Amino acid sequence: MQFNIFTLLNEITMTGKIKIMTAAIAAVLMFSASICAQAADNSGKPRIRKNKTQLIKENTELTATVDSLTAEIERYRKEMQKSDSLASEIMDIYEEEREKSQSISPENYTPEVTDSLLNLWYLHRILSDNETEHFDMDSVRFESNVPDEVYIRRIKEMNSFIKLPYNSIVRNYIILYSEKMAKRMPELLGLCSYYMPIFEEIFDEHEIPEELKAMAIIESFLNPTAVSRVGARGMWQFMYSTAKHYGLRIDSFVDERMDPVKSAHAAAEYLKDAYNIFGDWNLAIASYNCGAGNVNKAIRRSGGSLAFWDIYPYLPRETRGYVPAFVGALYTMTYYKEHGITPQAVSLPELTDTFKINKMLHFKQISEVVGIPTQSLKDLNPQYKHEIIPGNEREYILKIPYSYSNSFIDHEDSLYNYKATELLNPVVIKKIKDGGDGERIVHKVRNGEVLGRIAMKYRCSVSQIKRWNNLRSDNIRVGQRLVIYRGGRAPSTVSSTSAAGSSAQKPSQATKSSGNVSRTSSAGTPQSSSYTVYTVKSGESLYLIAKKFPGVSAQNIMDFNGIGSNIKPGMKIRIPKI
Repeated sequence: MQFNIFTLLNEITMTGKIKIMTAAIAAVLMFSASICAQAADNSGKPRIRKNKTQLIKENTELTATVDSLTAEIERYRKEMQKSDSLASEIMDIYEEEREKSQSISPENYTPEVTDSLLNLWYLHRILSDNETEHFDMDSVRFESNVPDEVYIRRIKEMNSFIKLPYNSIVRNYIILYSEKMAKRMPELLGLCSYYMPIFEEIFDEHEIPEELKAMAIIESFLNPTAVSRVGARGMWQFMYSTAKHYGLRIDSFVDERMDPVKSAHAAAEYLKDAYNIFGDWNLAIASYNCGAGNVNKAIRRSGGSLAFWDIYPYLPRETRGYVPAFVGALYTMTYYKEHGITPQAVSLPELTDTFKINKMLHFKQISEVVGIPTQSLKDLNPQYKHEIIPGNEREYILKIPYSYSNSFIDHEDSLYNYKATELLNPVVIKKIKDGGDGERIVHKVRNGEVLGRIAMKYRCSVSQIKRWNNLRSDNIRVGQRLVIYRGGRAPSTVSSTSAAGSSAQKPSQATKSSGNVSRTSSAGTPQSSSYTVYTVKSGESLYLIAKKFPGVSAQNIMDFNGIGSNIKPGMKIRIPKI
């Protein structure tokens, strides 16, 4: 078995960017094979010799598996190289640690080494998606010139109300934030200077430790518009149901999960509730990541212990590193000067003013009359999804730079009438409202799930799921991705025949538009009055395609086609005309 694995790996073309993962895969396969061999030898039963056909079949299956993983790793590598984000910084760390590991020969692989390599790959992959998921770093060992006793002393001197643990795992996260991510930290600390005083005031109001403010770093890197693959949104990464439970408004126009202030109030309420349940802040922090139910399960499996490190092995993998990451982020916020990090000034205004809006108002009305840049309005008011404040339904808050306060007051009476028929056209407003709450979810089918159960979960009908995903029957498969629109209503721009992540749509179908005659441009691209059909070329991403069409974003394309970010060469997608 080992001979076959080595033969297979020798036939694979390994680039410098994927050597470490390929080696890790080899190690896993070797380790599994050795266990099987030992089990056979120790059982006292004679080993079954495999014929040539069986060995060829095994090698073919292994080749397909390794090739698939290799392609996936290369795709993530390319995405990270294009991204000017936290992922870029993590990629540097990954490459550094990879180089240190390349001296390891195959015969020296152990389960511990394998776990370390795989954890580095997890670090690379998960953060490349700008996800806020965290995982254990038990087997990863980051190097630092700072002795353990210095870390211990500094943590003790923080005098935190929350008991802050220190061990090898916590140490890794401290080094990750304070040293490995040193290039990214100045920007983050600049954002901290703006947001953290707000969170401190809110947490003091709710009578919870202000140190919990560091959780926003772990959740979103202080990005108020962050969105995870599972649908969590905002700086504090609330899921839809949890947000609703804690009073955050989500509808066609507003998503208060994106409001840093209101979502921080909701986060404070959740943490206070969790502390009342567990009586320990570390457990409350863990429950914020995985839910109180999973923490309770871990407590039961540990024999009833309420100590975080006792239940640590029983927590979900992504939650184990959450508390250590919290300590690492809090440490770095406190001792960044000792690590030579200087906060970077951010574009957000130091002083803002707040106005109550009781009528429907568009950001462009404010921008063109008062002179405030539209981007500034979006940065300060990220909760308004369509740049519209629906003040006619209830009272809403508008934040503006303080320097524009007098101008806003002087023009407030005339604001609401400026281009109202154009910007707040009833047709446009109805179109937005018809989109329901705008919550688009991609559901991955799990084993045992049927359409009826999925429909009940998202409070929609089976027929709607079939229509949104172009399903001709009730048959679905494990792993299939389905587009779901929360509340049962899809945006009017989404075709009822679009399928999630599917390229199976025929060109003849894709070029048709109800009530419109398709035509072909001089470039040979089929068009209609509402969209252009584009054929994906090799090496293209949705971002690169969107750049070819003025005013169109990658998200516009995904929403219009009902697809995710994964596209393939030859796939035909519709580009909306904006």
